[in-house]
Amino acid sequence: GSKSSYQDIPVENDSIRFHFLGGGEEVGNVGCILEDGTGTRILIDYGFVPSNPPSYPGESPPVEDLILTHSHIDHVGLAPWVASSHGAKIHCTELTGDILQMVWRDTYKVSSIEGQPLPWDKRDLDEAVDSIIKHSFGEWKKIGAWKWRFLPAGHIPGAAMVEIETPTRRILWSGDLDTRDSPCTIGAKPEGCDLLFLESTYAGRNQPNRTEEVSRFIERIVEVVERGGTCLIPAFANGRGQDILLHLWRSGLDFNVHFDGMGKTIMDHYISNPDYLIDSDELSQVKRWAKIVRGKSDRKKALGADVIVTTSGMLDGGPALWYLNRLRNDQRNAILLTGYQAEGSGGRNLLDEGRLPIFGKMTDIHLDVDQFSLSNHADDVLLREFAEGTGAKDVVLFHGQLDDGRKKFVKNLEERGITVHQPRNRESYEI
Repeated sequence: GSKSSYQDIPVENDSIRFHFLGGGEEVGNVGCILEDGTGTRILIDYGFVPSNPPSYPGESPPVEDLILTHSHIDHVGLAPWVASSHGAKIHCTELTGDILQMVWRDTYKVSSIEGQPLPWDKRDLDEAVDSIIKHSFGEWKKIGAWKWRFLPAGHIPGAAMVEIETPTRRILWSGDLDTRDSPCTIGAKPEGCDLLFLESTYAGRNQPNRTEEVSRFIERIVEVVERGGTCLIPAFANGRGQDILLHLWRSGLDFNVHFDGMGKTIMDHYISNPDYLIDSDELSQVKRWAKIVRGKSDRKKALGADVIVTTSGMLDGGPALWYLNRLRNDQRNAILLTGYQAEGSGGRNLLDEGRLPIFGKMTDIHLDVDQFSLSNHADDVLLREFAEGTGAKDVVLFHGQLDDGRKKFVKNLEERGITVHQPRNRESYEI
């Protein structure tokens, strides 16, 4: 990766220094160095955006401790490099720790298939797995002169906020955050702090009411099924796929649902970490109710289903393209997108142009395509309520675009007497 402009100089007096290697004025690519005058230094998150070509944060300076908030690739994708290059210990919740190896293996596999270089290899991956230290929510730990602990962040099961007590400050790092309960996991509650690092993915934007959006989603499925079609629902493996199964199950309707892709194994990890779920018994029931696709013959059977939930969530690979290739010739079928479709992704191409690459061949798709907003990020109002709820005097915004929405959000916080910081990537700041 390109060198970061990180200057390794001692921190003055009682300041806290923070330096975003990535994820400052962008969504994803998150990595931030935090340190103070005691010489204590940590890295929080270290991921990249698996776009084509991938975009990477700056290179991390030496750290002994890397804290990972949750298991999405834009937060953990480069952790093996830090573990291997710097001998860093990797701290995460039990559930995140259980999922990491699989996420890294998949990342490695995808980079090989796409011929995109990764800054780490299989040996680094093994080293990273060996350096994982798992923590429960609420358990205080020490790193240098600091005490810290994980608190629930909502977003996906196992996702954590990081509360840090330094000799001079109480810091709260939100991680990716949702204050609403999701079908799988409970929402985040504000915790008192002096300095809040707040993700701002949806700053300045509001999402539709979730209950209404889920009703719209279910009604759409009923329409498609009643006309004899199959709904293909591309869904992210880690969080979204399981949420969708729960929405379908809770509708009480007698859908024939098939579940495929990496989300199957992730659901097993969820179920074996019941402390991170609202109701692990319910998820176990859902697992028995949905038909889990386990091989080629199951995949063929799934083509006659009412609903197929599978990766990839952006139609960039995975079983979703196999199904789409076979479902595309019957116009009773439909595609229901439930998540963000990045620039250049198959899903974005489908929305913009009605075509996308299937196994390397640009293919026109003449099916209905609907989009639903089932995001597990807090929106503008929820972010503002959360920030106020912490009582923080200083709020540092990250993981969001520097756009008009963010400007509006900043103005709202400043009118409430909060000092707002909007750091750029690869620059150091002291508070």
